[in-house]
Amino acid sequence: MKSKFIAAAAILLGTISAQAQALPDLAGRTIVAVTENAYVPLNFADPKTGQGVGLEYDLVNEIAKRLNAKVDWQLSSWDVMIQAVRDGQFDIGMDGITINDERKAQIDFSEPYLTSEQLMLVRADETRFTDNVTFAANAEFLVGAQAGTTNFYTAVYSVLDGDEANPRIKLFDTFGASVSALQSGDVDTVLMDKTSANGYIGANPGAFKVVGGPLGSEDFGFILTKGSDLIAPINAALASIKADGTMDSLQKKWFYDYNAAQ
Repeated sequence: MKSKFIAAAAILLGTISAQAQALPDLAGRTIVAVTENAYVPLNFADPKTGQGVGLEYDLVNEIAKRLNAKVDWQLSSWDVMIQAVRDGQFDIGMDGITINDERKAQIDFSEPYLTSEQLMLVRADETRFTDNVTFAANAEFLVGAQAGTTNFYTAVYSVLDGDEANPRIKLFDTFGASVSALQSGDVDTVLMDKTSANGYIGANPGAFKVVGGPLGSEDFGFILTKGSDLIAPINAALASIKADGTMDSLQKKWFYDYNAAQ
């Protein structure tokens, strides 16, 4: 039995090693990456150091390491990020960006690196509504969002009446600003993916909670300029990161361990 276990382990290690050896070598190429630093726990400024940290930072750095590349990190606001990547100002962009057909018409996506669900984040003492139906029933309740995001469209079509100009949606320049408005009472809910909701709840004990059930699921992908020669290498590195357990470790680090340390 022991020899069979050793043989199986050797085969597994050999498979992982073969996958690593098969990855493209970018020969030290610099990949210009852009994010917003406003989407806990995917990308944000560390409150202690001010440095950009999060799952997406670690993931792209790991991809570059496996491809023998370097990363030049840049910042951009969400509202111009897709356009900037489309125009070739950056090689790769990320901000919890949902893969959909409308965006595919402008840029290319990597394979998904995360699947999440949209939830209603509210203040911890919220008792006036319990889900999207009871929220929608009271015209005084407001939702905070960034224009053009999945959170915005979920609020429009899965919570409210399908009117993108509905005055009950208060727009903010950054995702973090909408959460701050929720905490201060300027809006009553902010929609976000499950992983980010867990991040805000963990980083702010006693401040937030989730009400109701999931309002749909979404796949996140990195965005790249149409026809980019980085798509295949990045997808290959992503596959190896998922196969050898690194992705699981990164999710544990940012969705559980980091939160618990706050």
